Amino acid sequence: MELTKETFTEKVLNAKGKVLVDFYADWCNPCKMLAGVLKETEEQVKDVTFYKVNIDKEPELSIEYKVMSIPALALFKDGELINSTVGYMEKDELLEFLNE
Repeated sequence: MELTKETFTEKVLNAKGKVLVDFYADWCNPCKMLAGVLKETEEQVKDVTFYKVNIDKEPELSIEYKVMSIPALALFKDGELINSTVGYMEKDELLEFLNE
């Protein structure tokens, strides 16, 4: 599901448990590659909710979370940012990131 500035607080900051936010852009090739890995991982991992933020449509969120390069992943737990990373990663690396 794609988030907007309006839905971000409800879906991420007010959420219980882990939430992964993928900051991406349609023109970004590594983002497109990561999208497949995220989709496959989302089907396997049931204790993390996955969302996307298009940085071109939601520049305020990109600025707020200091997204300087994409793809950028932000991991939240109970509404608090607990980890982030930048760049493409393989599925095993993503699983490790989610479990840190």
